[in-house]
Amino acid sequence: MKELDFHPNVMAGSLRRKKTSTIGLIVPDNSNQLFAELSKEVEDILFRSGYSVMLCNSAYDFKRELAHINTLRSKSVDGMIIVPTTQQVEHINRLVESNLPVVVMDRMLPEAKADIVLIDNFQGTHDAAEYLIKLGHSNIGYIDRPFDLPHSVDRFMGYKKVLEENGLAFQEDLIVRGGFNYDDGAKAMDFLLDRKPMPTGVLAFNDITALGAMRRIQDSGLRVPEDISVIGFDDIPQSDYTFPRLTTVHFPRKRMAEAACKLLFRRIKGLASEQKKEVILSLHLEVRESASRVRI
Repeated sequence: MKELDFHPNVMAGSLRRKKTSTIGLIVPDNSNQLFAELSKEVEDILFRSGYSVMLCNSAYDFKRELAHINTLRSKSVDGMIIVPTTQQVEHINRLVESNLPVVVMDRMLPEAKADIVLIDNFQGTHDAAEYLIKLGHSNIGYIDRPFDLPHSVDRFMGYKKVLEENGLAFQEDLIVRGGFNYDDGAKAMDFLLDRKPMPTGVLAFNDITALGAMRRIQDSGLRVPEDISVIGFDDIPQSDYTFPRLTTVHFPRKRMAEAACKLLFRRIKGLASEQKKEVILSLHLEVRESASRVRI
């Protein structure tokens, strides 16, 4: 073999064994720090277990997600882990019905037949808003994403529920439909800075928009947290490097990756029941310096 420089045909061997030791992983945006880190956690676990990973980026495009699924199936992957870009489930259910092990991460899909791993989004923003209220804030703005998905709705409802529990009025003009990135957070903060009175605290759907909001507050001559407190969601690395450091809801990437891989391995080994399993991970607030007691 050495003299002839012979290398075994891995694909041919895999076809004989009906196993490729390859897993498909589809995320909506692999440039997003959260999904990049989540992908790394999944890949590390799978690599230690003898699997290679084919990482695909759907770019929040359903047609592209379908194209990646078709490609992965043509490569005879042993299973897939998917963060879907829409609420559609027909394509996921077809995979399950074809006996391909599939796990959905970070998306609530009640009609999906696949196993699902979620975080408690409602609890996350509930705890964050409650923290601000305990610091004396009653005029709290919320920067939301531009369109609804169940996890974003849950985050918004957590914020709204806390206001109700504490006898605070819900104010529609303190809600901003922003976007996903830094500039979106800055533009959303422009809107909130024009409110009369301005909010003394702001919750953001994710950390990137929270960081954009913080920068706009500081550019306007105000201070974080002395004038306006800001809390994000995800706990991306940048949140610990800003000034002030961002208080944020920690997204448990490692625990989500471990839970997803565990469910997938059980399906691959035929140890799981036919009934799908749903895992919901609890969250905690990472308290840093961007939120403080309201000034009187």
